[in-house]
Formats: sequence, structure tokens, C-alpha cells
Amino acid sequence: MATGQGVHISEVAESGPGLAFIAYPQAVTLMPVAPLWAALFFFMLMLLGLDSQCVGLLDYYSASGTTLLCQAFWECVVVAWVYGADRFMDDIACMTGYRPCPWMKWCWSFFTPLVCMGIFIFTIVYYEPLVYNNTYVYPWWGEAIGWAFALSSVLCVPLHLLGCLLRAKGTMEEHWQHLTQPIWGLHHLEYRAQDADVRGPTTLTPVPESSKVIMVESVM
Repeated sequence: MATGQGVHISEVAESGPGLAFIAYPQAVTLMPVAPLWAALFFFMLMLLGLDSQCVGLLDYYSASGTTLLCQAFWECVVVAWVYGADRFMDDIACMTGYRPCPWMKWCWSFFTPLVCMGIFIFTIVYYEPLVYNNTYVYPWWGEAIGWAFALSSVLCVPLHLLGCLLRAKGTMEEHWQHLTQPIWGLHHLEYRAQDADVRGPTTLTPVPESSKVIMVESVM
């Protein structure tokens, strides 16, 4: 193209729309089987545009701090209030030989969930629609797709919990108690606290071979 026009190659085309819609299409016409390469080139441009739109939605919604805040909030709630912060500290003592600082328990139980909830509420109150390249405002259905991306990574845990509750037998209260009780195997029962300061399960007697698991609960 530069030879045909009698100019330097840097002057054939500049960056921007002219490069994609003028220079490249003209170059494609000079290649063998030009219609095939032209179709592939514009198909690539279409995929590139769709990819830019979807990546923008994914970055803003699914990979944003909102979903991470929700995950962190529910992790703290499940660990501290469903499984039990005291029991979780006992588990750490079983694995490491010492209990974490009591400040960690307060963080799991109160501070971290409250901070996550405060940031989430602040984000919702000051929410602004997504703008691409400071010019294009996504339509409502584009934002709906973005929120669907975000919910796809947030709803998997509660949906799994709901499925377990529906499949379990008995009343709903029995379902909840069954799902939230820790299950200790025989290999867990070999632990005996060596440090008097570690308030864990200090008298755990192995169960008969016919019993595969045993429920153990400790209180701080």
C-alpha cells in the first residue's frame, strides 16, 4: 500500500477508526482469497466489540468489590454465628497448638461484618450506572446482564444451602441443626489438648468401629 501510494509506511494510516475501517480493509483486498479474509477480519472486529462490552460489565459488576464484600460478609457470619467462633478457635488450636488472639473472634463476629455491610450500603446509596470510555452509558438491559454476572458468583452458596435444606428429612429446624453441626471423624478424635491454656475438647474417647462419626461441641 505504501509503495502504491508512493509514501512512507508511517503515512499510510494513523491509529484510530481509520486504521480498522480504511487501512486494514484495503490491505485485505490485496491478499489472496480476499473475500474470505475480509469476512474473517470483520467477524474479528465484531467479537472484539462484544468482548469489550462484556469485559466492562464483568469488571464493573462480577469482579468488583461488591461481590467480594458479600462473600466476606457471609463467610464471617457463617464462621462466627453458624459454625461458632469459639469452635473455630478450638479448631485452630487443634491444628497449631495455640488459640488465636481474642481480637480475631471479635473481628469475625462483629467488626468485619459491620464494615462490609457499611461499605455495601454506601455503594448502593451512591450507585451510578456504568459508563464506557466516559461517553457510552449502558442501557438498562446491559446493567441487568452485569448484575446477573455478579449474582452468578454470589447466589451459588445460598442456593446450595437451600437445596440441602430441601433434600434433608425432618422439620426445617431439624434440617438446620443437622446441616450446621460439625462432623468429627475418628482421625479428629486422636487430638488431646497438651496446653492447659487451650480450652478445646480435652477428653475425646474414640468411638466403636461401628460408629463412623461423632458430634463434638466445645464452648469457650
